[in-house]
Amino acid sequence: MTVEVSVVETSSLGDRSYLASDGQVAIVVDPQRDIDRVMYLAGALGVRITHVLETHVHNDYVSGGLDLARITGAHYLVAAADDVRFERTPISDGDQVTVSDSLRLRVIGTPGHTFHHLSYVLDEAIDGDWRPVGVFTGGSLLFGTTGRTDLLGKQYAHELAHHQHASARRLADLLPDGAEVWPTHGFGSFCSASQSDAPESTIGREKAKNQVLRLAADDFVTETLAGLDAYPAYYAHMGVENFAGPAPVDLTPVSRADAAELRERMADGQWVVDLRHRKAYAALHLAGTVSLGLDGPMSTWLGWLIDWGVPITLLAETPGQVADAQRELVRIGIDRPAAQVTGEVERWAAEPGQLRELRMTDFRALAVARAGHVPADLPAADVVLDVRMTNEWRTSHIDGALHIPLPELPMRLAEVPVGAVWVHCGSGYRATAAASLLANAGREVVVIDDTFDQAERAGVAMATDA
Repeated sequence: MTVEVSVVETSSLGDRSYLASDGQVAIVVDPQRDIDRVMYLAGALGVRITHVLETHVHNDYVSGGLDLARITGAHYLVAAADDVRFERTPISDGDQVTVSDSLRLRVIGTPGHTFHHLSYVLDEAIDGDWRPVGVFTGGSLLFGTTGRTDLLGKQYAHELAHHQHASARRLADLLPDGAEVWPTHGFGSFCSASQSDAPESTIGREKAKNQVLRLAADDFVTETLAGLDAYPAYYAHMGVENFAGPAPVDLTPVSRADAAELRERMADGQWVVDLRHRKAYAALHLAGTVSLGLDGPMSTWLGWLIDWGVPITLLAETPGQVADAQRELVRIGIDRPAAQVTGEVERWAAEPGQLRELRMTDFRALAVARAGHVPADLPAADVVLDVRMTNEWRTSHIDGALHIPLPELPMRLAEVPVGAVWVHCGSGYRATAAASLLANAGREVVVIDDTFDQAERAGVAMATDA
């Protein structure tokens, strides 16, 4: 096989883009907005990008396809049925695109994730015959699951789920078992109906493992719709921007703020986000800030929590961390942070009283506290707050805990009963973000910085009822 398929992974959003080449020319599938990664890869491989493909108009990120096609002069393949506001090469089910003497694309209509979703079979010329190497499936057939079908509105979810089932079956019938499956979503993305179960796959493996290919249509639809959880609020803005045609990104450094300006921004209701690891945040941080470290899916939670359009200031130890955050944020359409501040946390405060600590502990300490033996350095566990998502809660949760998913917390702070709040999630990342919001609202809070699977082992009473 002479074709080479390279993965450009965006783990923070749970997505993959692809560059496939024959050593001379290349196609790019579903590129993220920061296209310099793809261009660097093409340069390293010594190939020329001739075609940029979109499997669908994306709901979870702003596409870089239009800009990449402009810069490279490539053909920009977008479904003819999608009413976009820019020039593209319109394509439909059944079309064939010859990329080179050795590469060909076959366009397969696979509605389900969206109404006009397309998949692309990649054929390679071998001994004068075209043979399928694999299929770029976007948000249709994923590893062990499918793309969710409710992103265009709950009123379409049932119809699209039926389409999704038929589309997956069509791909399985069309392609040999050895054909590779290259999805865009499914690696932690909220575009996935459930989470990916493998790093790679083939049609044959999906036939054996994927419920969409094992269940009857009605059973698949019922099971899929029952398992859908909430998805990020910022998704409402992604499709709009992608239909309009995203502008090129600007990743140049943003202006710097001093301690006085930081205080003014927070007083004005703006978001000031601390990008450091949560343990560094807990040790010492600026009061009024929100903890969303770069070690987790910062952009997903920030984009979900904020009122869209509110100015954001980024705090970090180094300018490089701010640059990394800017790259994450442009992918979801937050183009220019208002300001940045870097260096030692002590320099971020206009006065010493603005600095504070955040107490952290583990589930063993919670078990001890609930047994009436509160550790000397911690307050009583008056309230145990679980900020995980609803599906996580339904699977298992701490008996007597209060459940408020992190994205809902800013609007539901008043529902948290009086007393000291011990907050947990699945690992500590979301709990620290929640704790920062609670502390900013004047609450006494403790972060359980521990993995949830340790709770029962530590002796914490559990429940499984919804």
